[in-house]
Amino acid sequence: MPMRKPARLQPGDTVAILSPSAGLPSLFPHTFDAGLAVLRERLGLRIREYPTTRASPEALARDPQARARDLHQAFRDEEVKAVIASIGGDDSVRLLPHLDAEVFARNPKVLMGYSDTTTLLTYVNRLGVVTFHGPSVMAGFAQASSLPASFLEHARAMLFEPRAELEYRPYGSWSDGYPDWRDSANATRIHAPQPDSEGFRFIQGRGVARGELFGGCIEVLEFMKGTRFWPEPEFWSGKLLFLETSEEKPSPEQVRRWLRNYGLQGVFERISGLLFGRPRSYSREEKAALEQVLLDVVAGEFGRGELPLVTNLDFGHTDPQRIVPLGVRAEVDCEARRLRLLEPAVL
Repeated sequence: MPMRKPARLQPGDTVAILSPSAGLPSLFPHTFDAGLAVLRERLGLRIREYPTTRASPEALARDPQARARDLHQAFRDEEVKAVIASIGGDDSVRLLPHLDAEVFARNPKVLMGYSDTTTLLTYVNRLGVVTFHGPSVMAGFAQASSLPASFLEHARAMLFEPRAELEYRPYGSWSDGYPDWRDSANATRIHAPQPDSEGFRFIQGRGVARGELFGGCIEVLEFMKGTRFWPEPEFWSGKLLFLETSEEKPSPEQVRRWLRNYGLQGVFERISGLLFGRPRSYSREEKAALEQVLLDVVAGEFGRGELPLVTNLDFGHTDPQRIVPLGVRAEVDCEARRLRLLEPAVL
């Protein structure tokens, strides 16, 4: 199925801000409003909120259909050019049975978030539309003033100024999470940045591999396994699978078990490469253990010792994030140690 790409964003465009997961804008409005200010003042976008955007966690939990209705309304609205999640959570999978595939297939537009938004990103992508694993309003954009200028420059390059090719490069430093949002003074702050002395780690593979990007938060993908929303075996052929762990910090042994499931589905036989985001809150020893798990399972247990495997990538639950577009062709060059997109993600 040829992928449909949304139109590029332009200053003055209207973006819908939705809360498909946790109702944190109502609990931490200072952090939410700080993220909206970045979208308005730094990216020049107009904001449109919906009935569930600032609803309480209890209201959102009671009524996944209300969240689905707001999502449908945002995609049907011709003035809305993008839909960005306020933040993640743990139950957006409950929206999936209430979604109308035709609404998304007929109205391609930028859909971006990460973590629990993985459910929506993969659902819409499997309808043939490019979606965007990237920063949310409260976790990413709100902290822009504490991040390097290259963070927003990257967002512009991906969403506003598409290029024929875009190479991913390490930011050079990273931060694990945020100070307590109950203190409004922390709305835009990050934990102390740490230097990234290693950059992207090409721990396995030879030559050049190409494929369409697909993936997201590994725990959230587990919510979908075994349901009708999980891809069929043929879907994985030629994909560049990307995975990342959440702030819940699954152990390397938990990740081992999840990866075995992918192997038993035949995923490692079909994909062209595996990309893994920097895990949040892992010690150096735990990161090494996770890399060993990846090698043990992919190469040792399933015999794919030649499959390109890259870790310590700047996407997921550490900041600053790179945006990873699902459905866009990318290339992993193991010899040049380079990762790049081969086409623009927007029109």
